[in-house]
Amino acid sequence: LQEVTASSRHYVDRLFDLDPQKVLQGVIDMKNAVIGNNKQKANLIVLGAVPRLLYLLQQETSSTELRTECAVVLGSLAMGTENNVKSLLDCHIIPALLQGLLSPDLKFIEACLRCLRTIFISPVTPEDLLYTDATVISHLMALLSRSRYTQEYICQIFSHCCKGPDHQTILFNHGAVQNIAHLLVSTSYKVRMQALKCFSVLAFENPQVSMTLVNVSVDGELLPQIFVKMLQRDKPIEMQLTSAKCLTSMCRAGAIRTDDPCIVLKTLPCLVRMCSKDRLLEERVEGAETLAYLIETDVELQRMASITDHLIVMLADYFKYPSSVSAITDIKRLDHDLKHAHELRQAAFKLYASLGANDEDIRKKIIETENMMDRIVNGLSESSIKVRLAAVRCLHSLSRSVQQLRTSFQDHAVWKPLMKVLQNAPNEILVVASSTLCNLLLEFSPSKEPILESGAIELLCSLTQSENLALRVNGIWALMNMAFQAEQKIKSDILRGLSTEQLFQLLSDSDVNVLMKTLGLLRNLLSTRPHIDHIMSTHGKQIMQAVTLILEGEHNIEVKEQTLCILANIADGTTAKELIMTNDDILQKIKYYMSHSNAKLQLAAMFCISNLIWNEEEGSQERQDKLRDMGVVDILHKLSQSSDPNLCDK
Repeated sequence: LQEVTASSRHYVDRLFDLDPQKVLQGVIDMKNAVIGNNKQKANLIVLGAVPRLLYLLQQETSSTELRTECAVVLGSLAMGTENNVKSLLDCHIIPALLQGLLSPDLKFIEACLRCLRTIFISPVTPEDLLYTDATVISHLMALLSRSRYTQEYICQIFSHCCKGPDHQTILFNHGAVQNIAHLLVSTSYKVRMQALKCFSVLAFENPQVSMTLVNVSVDGELLPQIFVKMLQRDKPIEMQLTSAKCLTSMCRAGAIRTDDPCIVLKTLPCLVRMCSKDRLLEERVEGAETLAYLIETDVELQRMASITDHLIVMLADYFKYPSSVSAITDIKRLDHDLKHAHELRQAAFKLYASLGANDEDIRKKIIETENMMDRIVNGLSESSIKVRLAAVRCLHSLSRSVQQLRTSFQDHAVWKPLMKVLQNAPNEILVVASSTLCNLLLEFSPSKEPILESGAIELLCSLTQSENLALRVNGIWALMNMAFQAEQKIKSDILRGLSTEQLFQLLSDSDVNVLMKTLGLLRNLLSTRPHIDHIMSTHGKQIMQAVTLILEGEHNIEVKEQTLCILANIADGTTAKELIMTNDDILQKIKYYMSHSNAKLQLAAMFCISNLIWNEEEGSQERQDKLRDMGVVDILHKLSQSSDPNLCDK
């Protein structure tokens, strides 16, 4: 290090000369020495050049030329490694450069902006540094009109520092849309491109920005029309892709209809083109991910995409050819593509998930694509968490198909890797994996038995205790599916696994979805007589308590109806009936709901009554007498005059 730095020391020493002219020459020589030389950059940083350069840059007494050259050298140092950028940040370079933007000299401003741009596009720079002082954004907006360089660099800074809704709102409120729109028709390609990138990050998942963009016009042309022109095949690929992203965000936000020709005839085909194996890896990844987002919730777009350019088959190449045909002669490129091949797999899984979200025929086509199920199964155990998540999403999408659950899913024993994924995955994977498990546990699915044998009950019971709402819902939902028409042993295992405390916890959950699924589980547990009697003999007291709790609580009609249906099931048991007949409180509640203003609840209450009074069952006479004494018959008389035919019949 000493030898190496000794040869560089004279550069730093000259920065301290008393003659300003020599200092300037020293900075210029330093600039020429560091261009493209990472070793030299590192040496100068170690030798402490940065604090001195920043000092000279901020000195009022320094000439404008010197200050500008300092900004250029700092920008060059920032172009080196991430460690260089960290060193610059540690010396508080950003406040110094932002201060420089207040200078009247345009050349100096441009040099400061170029350096800021280089620092902000580095992954080690926190975006929030741009937003710490509220006046910075408005000053940058004002500088947009100064030159094409200020336009290019400022747009680039904005597009790199706009992460999430808070940043979008700040930029939007500072007039980003109005200030940047006219740059889309600039004579400079770089300015047009950076302005376009700005809009793609501003509009992403942001309805407010998207709704505004639709109505903005530049030189008499609306923005969506300008974006469509930028999509055309003769435009550079990055421009086509970025304008497709803008139109996609606007469509997803509801600012453009999904059947608008600019989506159906322009955006969608453009994104499908990006998936071709002639494109570079990054373009294929971005094309597929953007297309997946565009069609995610619209079945018509899913159908259109599935029949455009043999997309389903084309995506199979994502697993086979990481490099495009044109890149195969380039060794560096090949090496890069092999390292990033997992990004292609992730993008393909995402797009397959969107394509198969609704349509049975598309799902069938996807599954029939060569080795598709094997690829998903392999994806579930990849080291990259993003690939695992995308593979689970794809599996979830395909698991909505009854046909596939019975065939392909069975042939490939998909449940095995899925159960493995569920063991210790992060929440975002758990949510999708547990949703998939819910589908694999439906009663017609052949995977149900082996999943049970592999310890699913314990796993699902633990999910119901999660802090994460989606996981609680999925855990209880899967148990509900598992209990449907199940044998008594499974039902007992579920009750044992859940514990009474946990059941009460779920029944008092603040989320109505959790509550409804828990009631659904209880209803499925309490079906078929021997099961009803068995469960009520072991858990009767607690279940009756739970039912009382809910009928007395402030709950919606659906919740109360489901609870009365559980009571009707209990009333259908042979010995379980007695738990209702000996509980005057519950009987009064049933009577109350018979006269309720809601017909659904009245019907459910009458189911309870009819299950209690079958003549051919033992003890029916005593039960009928008790109900008659309570005034139930009078209510029935009244209901037989009801205008609702269902109530009348019952």
